Amino acid sequence: MTLPGDSEAGASVPSREPTGTPGAVPVMTSNWNLPNAITIVRILLAPVFFIMLLADNGNDGLLRYLAAILFVLAIATDGVDGHLARKNNQVTDLGKILDPIADKVLTGAALVGLSILNELPWWVTIIILIREIGITVWRFAVIKRRVIPASRGGKLKTLAQSFAISFALFPFSTLFGGSEPVVIVFNVINIVLMSIAFVLTVITGIDYLIQDRKLNKGTPAGTATA
Repeated sequence: MTLPGDSEAGASVPSREPTGTPGAVPVMTSNWNLPNAITIVRILLAPVFFIMLLADNGNDGLLRYLAAILFVLAIATDGVDGHLARKNNQVTDLGKILDPIADKVLTGAALVGLSILNELPWWVTIIILIREIGITVWRFAVIKRRVIPASRGGKLKTLAQSFAISFALFPFSTLFGGSEPVVIVFNVINIVLMSIAFVLTVITGIDYLIQDRKLNKGTPAGTATA
């Protein structure tokens, strides 16, 4: 659901497949399809995950494991709905908009939850949220001129965030005994993964602004990140 497209958001995207008949009207893809439904479910699961995470209150109990599993399952559906949309020719502008929003709602809920539990510095969460919300707002600001799909850079950033957050959510140190050496090892791994996600988030955000500025000036540029 993040394939490039220039049609106006909210409208159905014509099929790019040739009809075989000269002058034939392109087949329109409805916004109400399975891939978009999966994306909407992913958005609705975010508050459920958030409540479960906070309800555990950092005790590494059953709710913490369930919250972590729910996050992984929800974020993993990003690949499922995208695959179905491309396979069944159901790529829509609505899907292009909702898909990155679903990712941001889920990752944002996780980051805020981890910060509330004092497991992630607030400054990291704030900077990432500013970047994500800012880019999303800008996507809507230019939506009448063009729909900006996620690029490979944006997808790599999302993947890094998802992996780092998933690792942070699962209480691995407790699972492996909770001794001091074990805690230190998993803390270091967690810091490294989150640092990679943070750097990619900032870099792709800056790159997005640079590429968009080039496009506004009419200078050839690569695909903007999301």
